[in-house]
Amino acid sequence: MISIPLWLSAEHDCSYLEGKLARSAVVQPDFPLDTAFYSRLIEQGFRRSGDQVYRPHCQHCKACVPTRVPVAAFRANRGQRRCARRNQHTQVIIKTAEFNERHFDLYRRYQRARHQNPPDAAISREDYLHFLTSHWCETWFVEFLIEGRLAAVAVVDALDHALSAVYTFFDPDFDAYSPGVFAVLWQIEEAKRRELEFVYLGFWIADCRKMRYKNQYQPLQGLTAGQWQDIHFQQPREE
Repeated sequence: MISIPLWLSAEHDCSYLEGKLARSAVVQPDFPLDTAFYSRLIEQGFRRSGDQVYRPHCQHCKACVPTRVPVAAFRANRGQRRCARRNQHTQVIIKTAEFNERHFDLYRRYQRARHQNPPDAAISREDYLHFLTSHWCETWFVEFLIEGRLAAVAVVDALDHALSAVYTFFDPDFDAYSPGVFAVLWQIEEAKRRELEFVYLGFWIADCRKMRYKNQYQPLQGLTAGQWQDIHFQQPREE
């Protein structure tokens, strides 16, 4: 049994729930990690941001629930099937996780459009790569091209028995294609093709709109009280 050295971050304002304080348990930066070890940590509710591996450790809140989709059991709902049909001609290219000027330009445009970053907000190449890549994990930058144009990029970690959705950014001009939804659907299908068990989607927060979408992918499992169990959600009625 390997002991994992953790340190607790200072409390800070929660990024997801107004009026809440947040804190994380973080794997010490000098602890040697690789894809195999992170594959075990993600099963215990950890996630990565760049090289930093963490999980929420808030004193009075358990709202952040780690989630994963068991890909063999996944069934697309009506909206997801429509999304797949809209994207039937979308080209998908898996690339290695290295700097690409087209990706970086799209990332900055996405940040300005979706997160109200002012046009002159400084996002450096180093910040971009530090956030999305790591030195020890196999990561893909997956391109989605529509009519030859770069519509979206999904950052995906390839783990021992799963894929992990790290981040997706897209061109707002392609909103009608629901590129964020299609990126998740593609990851589920790619995991099936590779005979992997799960796609990890990060944290589900019931009271946060931008994190709540994950329960649209059913069945969805959440890690609560140390056990992976189904998160039940009432799907829209099929007609």
